[in-house]
Amino acid sequence: MRRFLGTSLIALIVCSNVAVSRSASQVDNRLTAASSRFSFKLYDQLLKRRTGDNTFVSPASVMLALAMTYNGADGTTRQAMARTLELEGMSLEEVNKAFADLKSALAPADPKIQLKIANSLWVRDGFTLNPAFIARNKQHYAAEIASLNFADPAAPKTINTWVSRNTEGKINKIVDQISPADVLFLINAIYFKGQWQFEFKKENTKPDVFRLEGGRRKELPMMSQSNTYWYSRGKDFQSVALQYGTGRVSMFIFLPDEQKGLDQFEKDLTPENWDAWMKNFQMTPGDLLLPRFKVEWESSLNDALKALGMAEAFDQGRADFSEMATVNSG
Repeated sequence: MRRFLGTSLIALIVCSNVAVSRSASQVDNRLTAASSRFSFKLYDQLLKRRTGDNTFVSPASVMLALAMTYNGADGTTRQAMARTLELEGMSLEEVNKAFADLKSALAPADPKIQLKIANSLWVRDGFTLNPAFIARNKQHYAAEIASLNFADPAAPKTINTWVSRNTEGKINKIVDQISPADVLFLINAIYFKGQWQFEFKKENTKPDVFRLEGGRRKELPMMSQSNTYWYSRGKDFQSVALQYGTGRVSMFIFLPDEQKGLDQFEKDLTPENWDAWMKNFQMTPGDLLLPRFKVEWESSLNDALKALGMAEAFDQGRADFSEMATVNSG
């Protein structure tokens, strides 16, 4: 029995992976590849702007919200979004079908897993969405679309109530206030809750020292168990995949070696390395010791998306979303 991922942790990176083996053939592999490339590009940009200790982001949510927006873009704005989302070479119809197939493939067939993906569009009264834009978002993204009096002080609460309901109360507020310039909110909400395939027992959770980068130490409740896991020993890290339910969904935890550190390890997070790492996991017996943790993160993604090539979409004078809506005169 070997011991790994123990109290000598200097950093913790958590990634999730959904195996869609039964339905994978339905999903266009171009979208799968695009999603991987975009995810790591976005993460890299967020790292450059990181001001705190943690970064917690769902690239799937970002892509889905932008995909709905993409349906309203035209001209060079659409081209810029396609480059940013790595969707060049796919027609709009192919993009929409691929996202719809992906949403179906992710539908949980495991009673120990809850996965909810919800989309909505909230439009200011008097702002008319183009029928084709509405139809595409309803058909391919199952989006709820509602007109709302943005001047009503209760309007933010209406939107926030929808978000709270579709995240089981985990996210209670996404809109603080609505400005006179706001005409449309496109929102994606993803809720995931899974039971470990091998659950951590409460009686095995005890205080222990968690080592942080720079030699800092912090006492935390540490969960522990012994079992056989999907485990990989890389060149400068070790990793374990903890499965949920029947094993269709896994959490991948990466621990950089102490001499490498988190910052250097994050530079190696590329789609190519990720694909290579995923091939090296083997069933290995071991003792697992992990901190019980909770992560919350909030940030605007505008600057990161601009840096990835979408600046035109945020430029009021240049952005072309003529496929999305027209304003009622009078």
